[in-house]
Amino acid sequence: MKPSTLLPVLALFVIFLSSCSTDSIDDKAQNVNNDYVVPETKVIEVEILELINDYRLSAGLNPLTDLGVIKSQAFDHTDYMIQNSNISHDNFTNRRNFLTANAGARKVSENVAYGYSTASSVVAAWIASDSHRDAIEGDYTHFDISAEQDADGYWYFTNIFIKK
Repeated sequence: MKPSTLLPVLALFVIFLSSCSTDSIDDKAQNVNNDYVVPETKVIEVEILELINDYRLSAGLNPLTDLGVIKSQAFDHTDYMIQNSNISHDNFTNRRNFLTANAGARKVSENVAYGYSTASSVVAAWIASDSHRDAIEGDYTHFDISAEQDADGYWYFTNIFIKK
């Protein structure tokens, strides 16, 4: 079933550790060591990160720091979901292993979503879901997000959390 026919859907997968190879895409900026590429940050992504940190602070938790290497993995997965017209946690082990090797991650979790049109709507949906909220409230130190639109203008999201 094509995602554009689905209602907004959320998925969560929590695992400890992460890795993934990245495809070279023109609108990405390469890191210094050429190990991974990080796309430009969008306003909606900044808003999501701020909303998640605001929520964490209101719950008495530490704010998380964004990290380009995490964004590179989130972007690759979001692009993968768009290419396959399906939200998923496919290849999570690869992302986990990559983040373990390249970011010193000891613990990794991700939230994915599809179909939400604003930062506040996707974050509210994640917070309303016990398993997604568990990831947001988890014992993590860093995070980042990728939000991309498909050809029909529907948003796909990958939010990855790590603990160093």
